[in-house]
Amino acid sequence: MAEAGFAHPMTASPSSHGDHQRVRGLGTALVTGATAGIGFRFAEELAARGHDLVLVARDTDRLSEVAADLAERFAVRTEVLAADLTDRAAVDRVAARIGDADDPVELLVNNAGFGLKKRFEAADLEDEQAQLDVLVVAVMRLSHAALRAMLPHKRGGILNVSSVAAFLDGGTYSAAKAWVNSFSRWAAAEYAGDGVHVMALCPGYVRTEFHQRMGVRQSAPDFLWLEATGLVHDALDDFDAGKVVSVPSLRYKAITTAARVVPAGLQRRLTGRRAR
Repeated sequence: MAEAGFAHPMTASPSSHGDHQRVRGLGTALVTGATAGIGFRFAEELAARGHDLVLVARDTDRLSEVAADLAERFAVRTEVLAADLTDRAAVDRVAARIGDADDPVELLVNNAGFGLKKRFEAADLEDEQAQLDVLVVAVMRLSHAALRAMLPHKRGGILNVSSVAAFLDGGTYSAAKAWVNSFSRWAAAEYAGDGVHVMALCPGYVRTEFHQRMGVRQSAPDFLWLEATGLVHDALDDFDAGKVVSVPSLRYKAITTAARVVPAGLQRRLTGRRAR
């Protein structure tokens, strides 16, 4: 586990960012799981739109490399915070950074996450607890910190990376993502009049390191796979448009629509067979 701590910010001189506009006019963005996959693409796209960044992940060396690269390419200020989000003390240090009154975070992207390969009864219970801590507990605690920091200023945003799995009965991962969706929908309605927007992003299969880290084959049909760069670009556009739940691509919109009408028993048989 990497110990949470701050590194010196990396800066570059101001420059033009082309036609990109900041997300809803917001300033500094904090992205968890920022060194790979969807999280890295969020950091890259937000930097391209002119946001200063706080990048959170476990690997200090990789964080520093990503921060230096983004600062050089996009002339934004980057700050790194190494933190293992299964560690409550580390989560609380990230929360403290979000609430820093002298340098506020105005956009929180709760992206960090992982999945487990084994069926629930065969999995190590501590692994299940760690998954719950990252997918639910960290999202809850960091969102709480963000809301407390943003509401007095009546501006801010929280983007929670969920999953199409949230619409399906597919084990503890799906259950955790269903919590993220429910929480995001509630928070979006609760704080809509207070200048803070909340959105859940629900991708399906995305070409990242996610399945490789799980140790499973990427066996889904080619037409189901999404590219992270386009996914993130469209997600930020949906956020700017005020959407509460963003489901990328027509194929995943169709899948999530079907999931609402397919009987739960059939869903469980299909998702269980797919998992095995």
